[in-house]
Amino acid sequence: QIPNFGKPGRGPRLEIGMVLAIEPMVNLGGYQVETLKDNWTVVTKDRKASAHFEHTVAITENGPEILTRI
Repeated sequence: QIPNFGKPGRGPRLEIGMVLAIEPMVNLGGYQVETLKDNWTVVTKDRKASAHFEHTVAITENGPEILTRI
């Protein structure tokens, strides 16, 4: 897994052939999250309203390519 936070220049290096799911969340409450018993659903611990979307990005020889569009 590659977290969607961190300091520039640190963490795993992206390589050609990787495909990433970029999944930001915007929360009205805190940032702490938990996964429900279905092992799929992620909610904020304080249960405040949140929004989530995703883009799938392929790392190619020509740079990143967004595979999904809103």
